[in-house]
Amino acid sequence: MNVLLIALLAVPLLGAAATLAPLGERAALRLGVGVTGAVLLGSIGLAAAFDHDRPAAIQGVTDVAWIPAIGVRFHLGVDGISLPLVVLTALLTFLCAVYSTKRLPDGPGARAFTGLVLLLEVGMLATFLVLDLVLFFLAFEIVLIPMYFLIARWGSGQRVPAANRFILYTLLGSAVMLLGFLLIGHQAGTFDMTALAQRHGSGLSHGTQVIAALAILAGLAVKAPAFPLHSWLPDAHTAAPTAGSVLLAGVMLKMGTYGLVRVLLPVVPDGTATLAPYLGALAAVGIVYGSLACLALARPGAKGDLKRLIAYSSVGHMGFVLLGIASMTPAGVNGALFANIAHGLITGLLFFLVGAVKDRYGTADLDTLAGATGAALYGRAPRIGGLLAFAAVASLGLPGLAGFWGELLAMYGAFDPAAGLSRPAFLTYLVLAGLGTLLTAAYLLIVVKRVCMGDPEQDGPELADLKGYEAVSWTPLAALTLLAGLWPALLLGLSDPAVKHLLGGG
Repeated sequence: MNVLLIALLAVPLLGAAATLAPLGERAALRLGVGVTGAVLLGSIGLAAAFDHDRPAAIQGVTDVAWIPAIGVRFHLGVDGISLPLVVLTALLTFLCAVYSTKRLPDGPGARAFTGLVLLLEVGMLATFLVLDLVLFFLAFEIVLIPMYFLIARWGSGQRVPAANRFILYTLLGSAVMLLGFLLIGHQAGTFDMTALAQRHGSGLSHGTQVIAALAILAGLAVKAPAFPLHSWLPDAHTAAPTAGSVLLAGVMLKMGTYGLVRVLLPVVPDGTATLAPYLGALAAVGIVYGSLACLALARPGAKGDLKRLIAYSSVGHMGFVLLGIASMTPAGVNGALFANIAHGLITGLLFFLVGAVKDRYGTADLDTLAGATGAALYGRAPRIGGLLAFAAVASLGLPGLAGFWGELLAMYGAFDPAAGLSRPAFLTYLVLAGLGTLLTAAYLLIVVKRVCMGDPEQDGPELADLKGYEAVSWTPLAALTLLAGLWPALLLGLSDPAVKHLLGGG
């Protein structure tokens, strides 16, 4: 397994280096599909080799000295918390590579695009595999430059200002997070995440834990994104190419919430408990705020952009993830991890679909799409319309689909938070989250009505329905959304023992 872990990072890195050679456009795109396909097969092999009877144990460990002067080690491993995120990352990157063979966005060329996507995959996978705080920071930083150029060079509209805002926000957040890591490493004498988790805050004073937790939380909250540090996200999604939006929403947002579970909860538990009520409050406000913003964009006459609407919906959905983490209970944290995966599948599918609609209509403006009676996708492109309706009802949390379980468990965690946390406060957050679910249903049903329903005979372009490469790219996401909703133990069986281990000082 340790060979597989190293290969998951080495293969896309070598693939990115290979794009520096003179390659034709088709050859570069085929290289991207081949490399990301190999990484996906490696992640599936990793899941097959994983000992599912010991999901709380770190498996496939590589642990060698890297920078002895400051005690930094090249430490890799995977457990039941990180394994689903590794597979999700590999899957979404592969699907983006397949999609881009037919729908490469306008920009400098296929070779540079493929190289940046592969470098982005290295950073995303490394974030979920490394077990050293300094390595975690480096992996966190690796993803920023490729995503910046994907937005700035292959995006549309106000792409350069959006890319600049993205890089400034995330770099500032990462710098603050690094200060927290350095404080922990200096006080504890190690950057090893497993050793720090086993100590469970022992040796760190309460004041040190609060300061470190505040710095780390601020840095990770930017990437999550938590209200009010989310303002870079709608612009980035609106300007990004389809593949960039899928990877940004499907994986990169998860890096922030994963860090909260992997670092904040086990390493500085007392500091986290002090800040948890404030995190819960921001999460609850973010849920309602994101839903209200989406409602405003969905109403007729608002000139709302569909990509921007889905971006704001991510603020609300990730609010449920943050609320589950803030509860500091096994149920809440398990719900947060489940919602992470569900959001990656569902929102990845939504951005693929909106990209296809924009390609066909030439715009993602909801008023332009809907026209007088609606865009009538059910009549003009029924398969795309059906998939869009499926993704929308999955996103609003329909029972039996993946979006339901994570939000339910996060709200259950808020109903009965960990000892020492104010139950009246968390019950208030629970009520706000419940209001958010109603608002979410409202705006998504409005979107479905305006985009999928209407008169197909009205004036409008002739639309091609689902194409072969689109079916290949989207079907796995729809199938896994259904599978995770019908069989939640597929994910919860992995995460639950690992979460209890971390919360208990593992």
